[in-house]
Amino acid sequence: MSTPYGYPSAYGNYAQQGGYGYPMHGGMPGAMPGSAMMPVNMNAGGMPPNVPSGAVVTPSGGNIVTAPLVEESYVENILRLNRGKIATVYMTYENNREWNAKVFKGVILAAGRDHIILSDPVTGMRFLLLTLNLDYITFDEPINYEYPFHGTVVTNSTPMQADMTTTGTSSGSR
Repeated sequence: MSTPYGYPSAYGNYAQQGGYGYPMHGGMPGAMPGSAMMPVNMNAGGMPPNVPSGAVVTPSGGNIVTAPLVEESYVENILRLNRGKIATVYMTYENNREWNAKVFKGVILAAGRDHIILSDPVTGMRFLLLTLNLDYITFDEPINYEYPFHGTVVTNSTPMQADMTTTGTSSGSR
């Protein structure tokens, strides 16, 4: 027995499938009743709705946008605050026969989530370094630093407290 298009019946009834062997349920190929694959609301252009990064799409097609964390401090942000300063960047590269550790010294031009761009002031050579290999960074001068903490902004000019119990740490022994 064959389907209207000459496919053997081993492929099932082609007329009850959405073409290419995908069953049709509710107008969406592959959507089985009770499965996790639910129809997505489409906009006028036939495209799924735009969803902000980090948002969750509900089964009905709505968005749940989560608020960003207020207290975040990342190396990339600290490096951006110190653009134009000379830094020494220590990197480690595993499984490299020629060198497994390397030191780069240069002016910080830019920093992103996964990279640092340095410029050697002597040679003018530019380095694009992946933070995946980053061990640590040193500066020969004070660094600029800002960090939101408990509703205030901590900077390098914020006075240090003698009693650290208000910040969640304790100097007592256990």
